[in-house]
Amino acid sequence: MGDAPARLGVGMVGYSFMGAAHSQAWRTAPRFFDLPLRPSMTALAGRNRDNVTAAADKLGWDSVETDWRTLLTRDDVDLIDICTPGDTHAEIAIAALDAGKHVLCEKPLANSVAEAEEMVAAAERAAARGVLSMVGFTYRRVPAIQLARQLVADGRIGTVRHVRAQYLQDWLSDAAAPLSWRMDKDKAGSGALGDIGAHIIDLTQFITGESVTGVSGMLETFVSERPVATEFAGLAGKGGDEVGPVTVDDAACFLARMSGGGVGVFEATRFAQGRKNAIRIEINGSRGSVAFDFEDMNVLHFFDAEEPAATAGFRRIVVTEADHAYIASWWPPGHGLGYEHAFTHQVVDLVGAVAAGEQPAPSFADGLAVQKVLDAVERSAEKGAWLDV
Repeated sequence: MGDAPARLGVGMVGYSFMGAAHSQAWRTAPRFFDLPLRPSMTALAGRNRDNVTAAADKLGWDSVETDWRTLLTRDDVDLIDICTPGDTHAEIAIAALDAGKHVLCEKPLANSVAEAEEMVAAAERAAARGVLSMVGFTYRRVPAIQLARQLVADGRIGTVRHVRAQYLQDWLSDAAAPLSWRMDKDKAGSGALGDIGAHIIDLTQFITGESVTGVSGMLETFVSERPVATEFAGLAGKGGDEVGPVTVDDAACFLARMSGGGVGVFEATRFAQGRKNAIRIEINGSRGSVAFDFEDMNVLHFFDAEEPAATAGFRRIVVTEADHAYIASWWPPGHGLGYEHAFTHQVVDLVGAVAAGEQPAPSFADGLAVQKVLDAVERSAEKGAWLDV
């Protein structure tokens, strides 16, 4: 028998929706994948000792801290996983990297381009010392998305001409849904634009290998005030009699130009009744098309325009074969994966990169690239003008 993998101590900050998803991934990854390092769920940090202790017991963390800064002083913590609102990302990530800790930071990377640039500078300083960082655009790790990227990279759809990307949710459609930090611009940076629009920007750039170079945007807030929450669990909660202002967008739409000459149409909303988590992306090229919908996440649709017209049509590919990314470590063909599996794949890729001393993807620089698009859309909406990214 060979030597056991070396330990990778993980300290996580935040334990709500994303904290639970990340915790599941840290627990599961070493049980299904042969990892070069052994993740240890060492410490969970949160401000309220009773709440963070209860979360640690439920999610599987070994210890708790009530100040995230303490994690940076612990010799048994090698990596900081940031699952907090966007207004805290820059401070935590920069301090962690400067302290010699690897960092995984949830998306969007920051609340502003300036913050994201500071984070990239810190990541570059840290990388020179072998300290690595990654931003959590988790949907990249869906096997069907990986296949779409491969088909585009292999030239199967030719030159990219059109991108249509939507992220549709409905959890704020009820005007009585209570306020959360996601509706506070100071904490979240933006609303649907940054929260979910960031994902489809990243997916577009990831799949096509191109950049968004210019945008014309429109933002809308449909409900300007909501009940202040008295309790919250995940995205759902209960509101009281007090009301407060909504200071972010409820919906974002923008036109875009791509670096390869194609054009794009993007839409992000949390008001699409009946759409729970519909990430829809279709890319049309000179030789074919790919199309994906996360609400049918194990399937990719592919059209080959060079097939005979008599039999040509979109091909429905069930992306559950051992030849597909990540699948060999899971179930037999046809036994589909779910939302949580992409977080596990994120851990697998991150641990592999840390063990190899290689920059994981997406990098903080990739996160900054998305942040610049978000910023351009917001400024375009304010000015009513086309803006270069």
